[in-house]
Amino acid sequence: MALKTTLTVPSPAKINLFLHIIGRRSDGYHNIQTVFQLLDIGDELTFATNTSGTIRLNASITDLNEKDNLIYRAAKLLQVSTKNTNGCVIDLTKRIPMGAGLGGGSSNAATTLITLNHLWECGLTAGELAELGQTLGADVPVFVIGKSAFAEGIGEILTPMKLPKKWFLVITPDCHVSTAEIFSNPQLTRNSSPIKIRALAGAEFRNDCQSVVVKNYPAVAEALQWLEPFGKPLMTGTGASVFCSFDNEAEANQVLSKLPKQLSGFVARSIDHSPLNEIVK
Repeated sequence: MALKTTLTVPSPAKINLFLHIIGRRSDGYHNIQTVFQLLDIGDELTFATNTSGTIRLNASITDLNEKDNLIYRAAKLLQVSTKNTNGCVIDLTKRIPMGAGLGGGSSNAATTLITLNHLWECGLTAGELAELGQTLGADVPVFVIGKSAFAEGIGEILTPMKLPKKWFLVITPDCHVSTAEIFSNPQLTRNSSPIKIRALAGAEFRNDCQSVVVKNYPAVAEALQWLEPFGKPLMTGTGASVFCSFDNEAEANQVLSKLPKQLSGFVARSIDHSPLNEIVK
């Protein structure tokens, strides 16, 4: 009987509650420490499997080069790694801003690995999927595990955490920050002292990439400055998005309503587990 199954699944966003760069590695990557906080907002992917052996991606964004996209690459990687002969059509509804430090591409890749592993009956464990995902990007494993987590190494050494419930106002300036550019910048701090996970509760959070980004991207500096009266704003990842936390949704939405027209933003709730975990088990 021909394989024909369709499944629509979520692909959540994340923010980095802090980002410390511990040092540069011999392979060119950087050792970091961070906390990945999952959010209840994200993209949506629909997978329609078939027996054609062909992978096809449809998306609501027009500048997408299919075979360079992390979704396509994740599907192809799983197919080749497991010698699977099935195919699929993948529809992407994009809600996470691209190149904004919110993990959209990495989350999409992880969702693809998890869902196709299930639909194609590949039989890989979460650990094996995370290892595959790491070859696509350092942020992919946390989305494969699907839990907010303390991360070390290049982001692949994960300790799941239960974090305080918060609401976040996330602002994305109209600029694209190059991760490669920021990590190669000679002014980047690369010698932060490691922090123990038990010391996080009393720590002053910072992002070691923020000062370099602010100097080079005035729009990010403007967004941070606008948020300052409402809390302690911070940049996520290498930007461009910045965020501020609130104890309740009403307060976060009240600040969102004051957002200048040149800035775009959204309010999201913190979650400890990806909703994908409830659909694909």
